[in-house]
Amino acid sequence: MIPSPYPLEHELQMRYYGDDHPGIGGKLRTVPEDFVVGEIPKPFTGSGPFLICTVTRRSWEHQHAIQEIAKRLGISRKRIGWAGTKDRNAVATHYISLYKVEADQVRALSFKDMTVEPVGQHQFGLSLGDLEGNRFSLLIRNCDRENLSYLPQIAETVQTGIPNYFGLQRFGAQKPVTHRVGSAILRGEYREAVDIYIGDPFPNEDDEVKAARAAFRETGDAAAALYALPVRLGFERAMLDYLSKHDSDYKGALKVLAPKLLTMFVSAWQSYLFNAAISDRFDHGIPLHEPQAGDTLIYQNGRTDRATEKNLPTARQHIKRGRAMIAAFMPGGRSIPNPGPMEEYMLRLSEEAGIGPDAFREAAEYLETAFDGSIRPIILRTEIQTEIEDDAARLTFTLPPGHYATSVCREFMKGDPVSLV
Repeated sequence: MIPSPYPLEHELQMRYYGDDHPGIGGKLRTVPEDFVVGEIPKPFTGSGPFLICTVTRRSWEHQHAIQEIAKRLGISRKRIGWAGTKDRNAVATHYISLYKVEADQVRALSFKDMTVEPVGQHQFGLSLGDLEGNRFSLLIRNCDRENLSYLPQIAETVQTGIPNYFGLQRFGAQKPVTHRVGSAILRGEYREAVDIYIGDPFPNEDDEVKAARAAFRETGDAAAALYALPVRLGFERAMLDYLSKHDSDYKGALKVLAPKLLTMFVSAWQSYLFNAAISDRFDHGIPLHEPQAGDTLIYQNGRTDRATEKNLPTARQHIKRGRAMIAAFMPGGRSIPNPGPMEEYMLRLSEEAGIGPDAFREAAEYLETAFDGSIRPIILRTEIQTEIEDDAARLTFTLPPGHYATSVCREFMKGDPVSLV
């Protein structure tokens, strides 16, 4: 375990590496083909009102891809479901469900850098987490040649277990502010949420766009910002169009965004708390594999238990033999029974930000989505194949749903997080 030197990772509470070998550096995603990901689906029923399709896309942002598919089919976005979101700067294959859409309608679609293919019928619509996992084949280019020799040792650490952080893209790969927007929504500060989303610049944006965002922050003039921002910023422009017609209705402006995008803001705050709890554990010198009294344990069959002073020796054996992992409940609208040290830390951090359980329930009513909280292992581990290709490293591995390939890559690279996106 060694600390990260990068301010952005500290801001997002990814403050440590699980591996202590020198990093190989390099750049991930020099071209989209360097990041290839494919979903491993759960079995489909073979009949039902939902058409299941594979979507293979290159350099398409997930929400924009869904929006364009809905537009071409002439249907509401609400009729499209998916099991997982995928990165923009990648070649990604994933599954979507389309409610009462015919296969021939899909076959007639044509997109640049995206294909949609019908594969079967299903009794249910897909929702987040409805998959077995994801397969990755990643190429990290321009590595430090000397440090490439550490690939086997780092791979061994990953197989043993590294921090199961929510990765940079969970907070916005190009503009990591989703947790801040979520925090503002949970506090009922809707104008602040809009100001962050529209007014905060991307680090690498054109100066004209940065100036337009700054002007909106300063003046709140939605019509002027709508005129100044380019068409490609569709979500910001939709909010500005609403505000230009409904002055100061920031709560309503947020609601013009896709419901699943809105829910991701609140979920990002929960992710931020989870990352912070892992880093706090490292602050106190407690290893990922060493259970403490009060820790939550999750077993392979999904059963959970609580570590106590009395059962600690047994808990250690279960963890050592791979039968269980330490986990933590992320706070939400539902109370956490007998919170352990990590849960207590997250609850305290959230309350210090002015966010309590009532805030999650109010957000759930506003966004029509439950934010009960969920359990997540604090350890990520996987078998990984490594290969050296001149000054590049290829990593091949599989992860369960909700786990981040960039969390694996950062352990190898130990470089500026911007090099991951």
